[in-house]
Amino acid sequence: MTDINAGTAPATRGGLLPDRHPTADFFSCDVFDAAPKGDLGSMEHPIFSLSTRPDRRILSYAHNGTTIEVVPSVKGRATIHDKDILIFCISQLMAAVNAGRAISRRLTLKAHDLLVATNRDTSGDAYTRLKDAFERLAGTRITTNMATGGVETTQGFGLIDTWEIKRHTRGGRMISVSVTLSEWLFRAVQTKSVLTLNRDYFRLRKPLERRIYELARKHCGRQREWRVSVTTLHKKSGSAAPVRVFRAALRKMAAAAHLPDYDMVEESGDLMTFSRRAVVLEHGLAPQLSADALEAARVLVPGADVYALEADWRSYWERSGQAILRNADLAFLGWVRAQAGDAARG
Repeated sequence: MTDINAGTAPATRGGLLPDRHPTADFFSCDVFDAAPKGDLGSMEHPIFSLSTRPDRRILSYAHNGTTIEVVPSVKGRATIHDKDILIFCISQLMAAVNAGRAISRRLTLKAHDLLVATNRDTSGDAYTRLKDAFERLAGTRITTNMATGGVETTQGFGLIDTWEIKRHTRGGRMISVSVTLSEWLFRAVQTKSVLTLNRDYFRLRKPLERRIYELARKHCGRQREWRVSVTTLHKKSGSAAPVRVFRAALRKMAAAAHLPDYDMVEESGDLMTFSRRAVVLEHGLAPQLSADALEAARVLVPGADVYALEADWRSYWERSGQAILRNADLAFLGWVRAQAGDAARG
């Protein structure tokens, strides 16, 4: 009898043929409730416009050896609200990486899922605005020596390479959306050069609030507080407003206390200090972790996003019955050690 598998790779267990193409040509965004994540590069440096009107100005930025030039298309520079699309894509890819799945620069997604995940309305106008956002993302060109994944290369690129929307000819309902991320962004995912964002980020209405939150999240990630001059903060934010107007906006922001996770305090010397907000607990809510516990977790799992670990631990605590803990720090660190051990054995 002729072996029909002769000359081919051996079959896998159960009679299935081997997976000859483990890396797909596209990645399907199908991870439910993926944690929002932003790339470190655009969190650290101003790329996105904070304007609510078409911003056609060329942005030139230099700070500590990093240079960036952002050239908009005729439709304007990509806005910080357009960035929601990239956050959604990065979040989906990182969730897949953590689950051991193959990923690709080209993603397919459901527009409804993106709109829901980023706290947007799902009306017909929202889909039109989504198309406009894709056009600004593809049309905005960046030239920079900014490093991603430990690699510094002067290069020019768009935030996304291509995008495509398929619609029914009758009714205009979207069937699917696909987007190809730039190599620069995809490298950030591959090297895990990302940080987890609070989901309330998408509830921040004002563009400057979103940008200031990004900077606080980036700079408070490995220290208890971040003290910065208003002048430097103005530069890093990318705000086009005069410094005096920017300073007044910061004071209003500090008084409103809308930033997720962080408190803002104005200090003498024209300084602003950002610190991680202490959690006021009520009965039935997860125990509070100290800053020392988070620092210890960084030592146990070098390079890990400790706030993502904290969020995962809280989810585990809720699923396991919300037990009353005598020492939340010790319980958290024990869980981290167990997770690190499982990862090493796997």
